[in-house]
Amino acid sequence: MKPHLGLSLATPPALATPACLSAPVVTAQPCGRGTEGQRRADLGDGSFRNPVLPGDHPEPSLLQDGADYYLSAASFRLCPGAVIWHSPDLVNWTPLGAALARPIGSVQAVHLVKHAGRYFIYLGVLDQQRSSVHVIHADDMRGPWSDPVDLGLHDCAGPAHVVGEDGQRYLFVNGLRYIQLCDDGLATTGVLTTVEAPAAEGARLLRRGDFFYLAAIPAGSTQHLVTAARSPSIHGPWEPCPFEPITRAAGAAAPWETGGPLGLAQGPAGDWWMVCHGYERGYRTLGRQTLLQPVEWTRDGWFRVNSAPLDRAQRKPRGAAAAPADVERSDDFTRNRLGLQWSFFDAAPGELQRARYDGDGLVLRGKGSGLSDCSPLICTAGDHSYQAELDLELTGAAQGGLALFHDARGFVGVGLGNGLMHTYNYGQEHRWTQQPVHGQRHRLRVTNRRHLITFEHAMADGPWTQNPWLRAVSALHQNAYGGFPGLRLALFAAGEGEVRLRRFSYRVVGHDT
Repeated sequence: MKPHLGLSLATPPALATPACLSAPVVTAQPCGRGTEGQRRADLGDGSFRNPVLPGDHPEPSLLQDGADYYLSAASFRLCPGAVIWHSPDLVNWTPLGAALARPIGSVQAVHLVKHAGRYFIYLGVLDQQRSSVHVIHADDMRGPWSDPVDLGLHDCAGPAHVVGEDGQRYLFVNGLRYIQLCDDGLATTGVLTTVEAPAAEGARLLRRGDFFYLAAIPAGSTQHLVTAARSPSIHGPWEPCPFEPITRAAGAAAPWETGGPLGLAQGPAGDWWMVCHGYERGYRTLGRQTLLQPVEWTRDGWFRVNSAPLDRAQRKPRGAAAAPADVERSDDFTRNRLGLQWSFFDAAPGELQRARYDGDGLVLRGKGSGLSDCSPLICTAGDHSYQAELDLELTGAAQGGLALFHDARGFVGVGLGNGLMHTYNYGQEHRWTQQPVHGQRHRLRVTNRRHLITFEHAMADGPWTQNPWLRAVSALHQNAYGGFPGLRLALFAAGEGEVRLRRFSYRVVGHDT
């Protein structure tokens, strides 16, 4: 039986360090390239380079199910949300679909598990400053997924499922508290119990051999460190790891600032690996990207990261076949469905009904008065330098546009409507920059070259004209605006009327590494 987090694992082999983990690491080299020139982790020569999922995929939850690996991540206020990714080798990932089809608040954390032949996603949700835990389930990873069930755990976050030594199901939450679940995993029984260990959050549990291993983030930590403990019982007592932290930021010059929660799994040939998220030095705007690192088990039964610097290439998991996976971000809007690259930001109930296909594109009904309150359609970008272009048509008193969007307080972009070009910069519209435009059919283009941006506009098939007001986006990230989202591409429709999206294209430009 192949292991995954949250389930009882097979008895491990001897705890000696595998020979493959002490092998020399491949020297640094540029990342691979996929469709549209996007960063690809697989270098095609038996090695890979992080990130394995470029762009904002925070707090990844990893599930190993036989020969398949699945991953989902926190989606915050995006809907559809909780996208499920599949991989045969832990390096190449392909999206299967979004498990959460309606908004329930800000999904801050997820835990993806399989139990008794059924798949579950436990969701830590924040809504109007109230935290709670929901669960959805499916018989097939591709869905359909159930409606969310509220477990009634208020002021709880960061759920983590585990099967105890007694065969019962338990759910850990923030503060290292846990509660027993009913057999179907859809309700709780008993009361919350606190683990006798330092308070922590983002817990993940793994059963290996005679021990449960608990990895968590110390409460209040600002250093993105992860610590570990183990116990023969989920009820404790917990023995702290003698060489923690397991992973942490390594200083201002480090290529990545890593953190948890983390997930452990065995590769196709049995070697051990860890996924976590990390901020890329100089590209905090890309959010928390998903990283893969080799893990070794010491002779006294502890796991630790055994990785080269994360900006260098290293060997893929043993037994991994060549399986390059590409995720296309471009969209010609000719299919009668919303592409997997798209989600609405800050979606309200019924938000998805704003979008419809009419045979000539995706028609987006206007909402709000501008970019800050219109719930734009969001697409995650994972490259350092790229160019995106949008062909749109306005109907009625709508304003349509293209933007780079962190959240409702931090964005830059251009909107067209009511005979004017509207310029948005760092979270507000500068009305003195408004310029007259004519016609209903327009094209917009944004080029982001390592945070230096250029927005351009063209009427119908006319020549491009550069917007003179927008320059840089290097400060549009968590440290400046709070919150956690990365900086994403956004298409929007505001005001009274509709915007028909005819074509969206994405490609990497320059010598992106």
